[in-house]
Amino acid sequence: MPSARPILIWTALAIAVAVPLAAAAASPLLAWRDPVYIAAGFAGIAAMALLLVQPLLAGGYLPGLPASRGRAVHRWTGAVLVAAVIVHVAGLWITSPPDVIDALLFRSPTPFSAWGVIAMAALFLAALLAALRRPLHLRPRTWRAAHTSLVIVAALGSVVHALLIEGTMETVSKTVLCVLVLAATVKVAVDLRVWAIRARRGA
Repeated sequence: MPSARPILIWTALAIAVAVPLAAAAASPLLAWRDPVYIAAGFAGIAAMALLLVQPLLAGGYLPGLPASRGRAVHRWTGAVLVAAVIVHVAGLWITSPPDVIDALLFRSPTPFSAWGVIAMAALFLAALLAALRRPLHLRPRTWRAAHTSLVIVAALGSVVHALLIEGTMETVSKTVLCVLVLAATVKVAVDLRVWAIRARRGA
């Protein structure tokens, strides 16, 4: 008899991703927003959901995805994550360029803006480092440490950014998603570090 654990894992992941999106879609605040602003907001929510999926793929925690395939999907979803952030920022730029400029220059009066910019910069650097890994001929340990550090900054910055915003996302589901993002990121970072230490000792 097949184990129910894979089904439970995939179901839990689907709920963790779908509930915040559904709650945001039901928000009464959407009635007062422009379509471009709404699209930008949902791109940001999608990016948060992908921040949960990414470490699970990198760590090989999703049932049915072997490590090699999981890493391949991780690269593709990383590209989608970057695209979602670009859509998020581009939509905000279209609706209010001065606010985006103030955020990028760290002179916005809203604290969540600075955290969003920090998270975005770290995410873009992590993606760039992943794309240039082979051309730069980085050692696996060096690359892993740099990439993981940037990802942790991106995840932490995104979580603080999301929690400080009082918008269309429902508070409880948003908080749960943020906690899951941090938990998954930290667990994978710790697990990969332990694996690297063991590999060096066995070398």
